[in-house]
Amino acid sequence: MMGSSRSLSDLFDSFEREAFRLETLDDYSKSGSVEAYKAFLAGEGKPEDYNSDWVSEVHGYVNEGKRIYRVHVLSRPLTPYLRFELGWGYRTNMLGGEEFFILDITEQPNPLQGVDDFWLFDESAVGILSYDSAGKFLGAEVLPDERAAAFIAHRDKALSCAQPFAEWWGKYGGE
Repeated sequence: MMGSSRSLSDLFDSFEREAFRLETLDDYSKSGSVEAYKAFLAGEGKPEDYNSDWVSEVHGYVNEGKRIYRVHVLSRPLTPYLRFELGWGYRTNMLGGEEFFILDITEQPNPLQGVDDFWLFDESAVGILSYDSAGKFLGAEVLPDERAAAFIAHRDKALSCAQPFAEWWGKYGGE
């Protein structure tokens, strides 16, 4: 068994079947794509090569038979950042084969209250993601493999309460 000396990058390099992400924040605007977010807020069009590196990476995983998928816990009305992330990011990343689900807590209690953002790889390796209050990524902590069971349960709960992004976006994307 490997210890917590692994990094999130190591987990992406070594996973064999699937990588699941839980997103719980309304704003990640200080964590990446900062210039694209500014362009979005200014009403500019999405650049043709937006997120192309990630889309290419995901496409490579999918071509190897691996699955990349995530659930975002959110409520309406969407924050400006979520309109950007879902409208530009998710819709672009889907081109690479990434799957998205929305757990909309606008009219229901959050079944994952208090659960932090995380990546779960092959149901065995977990990376907890930390952010500050402005949405800036602070780092990731890779947990010992024996702690994965709780995160498998969080993933399963999230998926059981979520709906496919395309279906949700068709209903609420214009709000």
